[in-house]
Amino acid sequence: MSSPDDTPSQLVRPYALTRGRTAPTRAYPLEALVRTDLEMLDGLRLSPEERSIAELCRRSRSVAEVAALVHIPLGVARVLIGDLVERGVVRVHTQAEPDSAPGAALLERVLSGLRKL
Repeated sequence: MSSPDDTPSQLVRPYALTRGRTAPTRAYPLEALVRTDLEMLDGLRLSPEERSIAELCRRSRSVAEVAALVHIPLGVARVLIGDLVERGVVRVHTQAEPDSAPGAALLERVLSGLRKL
């Protein structure tokens, strides 16, 4: 039995949101943090979904959180976040930077905590 939410227009919607693109220009991990650059936000024309992401990310949010809170599939969120990065509206911070790698002490504490479980 289908629900009212299973309409054909909702099946096409993610495709329309990304203009047919299925992958972002850069792969963003689920835990990557997205934050809006408020200075770049003024005067830009954004889609309703892009505007929702920009407003939501005034406070840092993970890519996974953005997808869940905006109620869009993760792949769509990644494409829209990529678009916003290219336009300078948001910045994405990942653990890929060498200075942000966890230190040995932190890893030892995590391992110790896991052993206690």
